[in-house]
Amino acid sequence: MARELIAWLAGSASALALAVALDFVFGDPEYRWHPVRLVGATLTAFETRLRAWGLDGRGGGIALFLLLVVTWGGVLAILGWAVTSIGAWPAWIVHAALVYSLLALGDLVLHVRRVDAAASRGNEAGARVAIAQLVGRDTDRMDVAACRRASIESLSENLTDGFTSPLFFYALGGLPGLLLFKIVSTMDSMVGYKTPRYLDFGWCGARLDDVLNFVPARLTWLLIAAIAAVVPGASARKAFACGLRQHSVLPGPNSGWSEAATAGAIQRRLVGPIWMKGAQVTAVWIGDPLDPPAGDHADVLRALRVVVASGLVAAGVVLLWLAL
Repeated sequence: MARELIAWLAGSASALALAVALDFVFGDPEYRWHPVRLVGATLTAFETRLRAWGLDGRGGGIALFLLLVVTWGGVLAILGWAVTSIGAWPAWIVHAALVYSLLALGDLVLHVRRVDAAASRGNEAGARVAIAQLVGRDTDRMDVAACRRASIESLSENLTDGFTSPLFFYALGGLPGLLLFKIVSTMDSMVGYKTPRYLDFGWCGARLDDVLNFVPARLTWLLIAAIAAVVPGASARKAFACGLRQHSVLPGPNSGWSEAATAGAIQRRLVGPIWMKGAQVTAVWIGDPLDPPAGDHADVLRALRVVVASGLVAAGVVLLWLAL
């Protein structure tokens, strides 16, 4: 039984192929027992208890991480034991379903298309409603072009932490590696804020997220540059140069690599003026200074081609790795 469990936990090329196909066709599945939703609920319960015990500093954040890893590592092991005892096919289906639930690029592509569809109809209000599901900035100040730019930014940034990083850790550690990454990613999104409440408590999640995304972010930059060489209207040279020179313009050590690379690849400037809670937080642009700002339908299509192709190639590389 131990041998079957270890085999079930290891990465599977066939399960990954099905998961990637489902992700691109249907997006992220919505169901009550979604793993990320369950991890988030457990995180909230643990946070409440740790704070009640006075563990609301960095030690509490480290304890939160350990509790989540032990809890969900145990759940994964028990689930694996249960499904492998039923049979090979049910075990494979559950494995593929977990991988599908823990990849998140297809859903983002669908959201970007909704923003662009509203913008193409001239429906500025609809574009603002659609982009509000992707970004936390003040959308009431955004015109159609700004909505499209924000959708491209979200698409390119999340290529790393929503898809290539999970693939990277699935290739290295199978389901346990993928689950570990999603635990850290969930911690970063829920407690990794630089606010008085979370500055210390969220430190562990934020720093671990930086560490885990470090290598995948830079691999994604190189991948985008390579893909841009074959996408019509894209520039591999600008993708490489903008990623290398401008990645540090954006907050954090990792998100800027794919976002700046995408700006260079599609030969359009991204970001620009952004307001949050009534205050302008940035006016910086990324991309080649001689390129125009993104904002047209064609810009979104080019970005989608670059990002989707990058994701598919990344998945293909991992599939080959697992099949060898």
